[in-house]
Amino acid sequence: MVGLDGLRGLAALYVVLFHCWLYTFPGYPDSSAPPWLKGLMFGRLAVVFFLVLSGFSLAISPARHGWRTGGVARFLRRRAWRILPPYWAALAISLLVSLFVVPASHFGPPTGRTALVFGLVAQDMITAPTPNGAFWSIGVEAELYLLFPLLLLVRRRTNAVVLAACAALPVIALGLAAPGADPVEGDNWLAPHLAPVFVVGVIGAGVVAARERVRRLPWGWFAALAALPVLVLGLVKGSVWTVHHYFWIDLAVAPAMTMLLAAVATGRPAPLLRLLTTRPVRRLGDFSYSLYLIHLPIVMTVIRRVAPHVASPGLPAFCCTLALALPVSVLGAWLFSRVFEMPFKRNRSWRSLIATAPPVRRGGRTGGAAGAP
Repeated sequence: MVGLDGLRGLAALYVVLFHCWLYTFPGYPDSSAPPWLKGLMFGRLAVVFFLVLSGFSLAISPARHGWRTGGVARFLRRRAWRILPPYWAALAISLLVSLFVVPASHFGPPTGRTALVFGLVAQDMITAPTPNGAFWSIGVEAELYLLFPLLLLVRRRTNAVVLAACAALPVIALGLAAPGADPVEGDNWLAPHLAPVFVVGVIGAGVVAARERVRRLPWGWFAALAALPVLVLGLVKGSVWTVHHYFWIDLAVAPAMTMLLAAVATGRPAPLLRLLTTRPVRRLGDFSYSLYLIHLPIVMTVIRRVAPHVASPGLPAFCCTLALALPVSVLGAWLFSRVFEMPFKRNRSWRSLIATAPPVRRGGRTGGAAGAP
């Protein structure tokens, strides 16, 4: 839908900036970065936005067709076809980089267990040395995709309030019962906690299929009003408090994100929509998944292997990382997407993929290029 891909691209770009910031300034979440860069610290919330956007985008078509998936097996097959090939390719690259160039984690180099766990997309359930610190969210999304048909069934048989309560109340009860167990970025078993933000996105997709009176509501203003208390609280409490309370921040900010998506999906606000539909932003959105998958090995390589030789720690290293890692990540993601993502977006089966592949040219008897077709 117009504008949504642009939002996805900008969120992916923010995650790249976040990782550049995270690994060049020590002390997270009480970072040693200059105060004017503290706005780059909320990488976790960008991933929450991805989950809200994923639920919203996947539910638009079902919302227009009585909240039906069109077949559970068909839905899961199409999700696997779309998500897994580029993920597995990025996993192979990440394994090589973390083994031979720069470690992906202080927990040690990847092992055979890493390849098995991450290859099965089971990293949210089973602990293994990570080959790529960004992959934790892929495991969460995979679990939520399995849950998606059930969410649609509950929405179809009941209503949005019941669906929201089923997803949110157990998580809220868990948080109240164990306040010291707030999950932090990268821990296992995040899917149960993050399911409500995905569900809020699913519910929000109903706006796209609603009556014109509902569609015309000022969803952009609603989003701003819903986000304001969360932003003010974060500013007042500071970065350390915010990071240590992501359990609640995630839940609090998801409605604002959903309202923003509803606003964009219904064509407002116009200035934002114009930005999101500019060619660079649309193109960025086209390969945002690839950018998310492969940027971190590039960023880590620049920070650990290049920047120490050309820049002093702190702000100079950050500027060096931006100057090198950002364009290389974007260009690398575009090239990666051409091979491992776009063919699977444009084709829905191996037969279609093979049929659209360019023909292999064979040399003639003299060894030259083939002649006319």
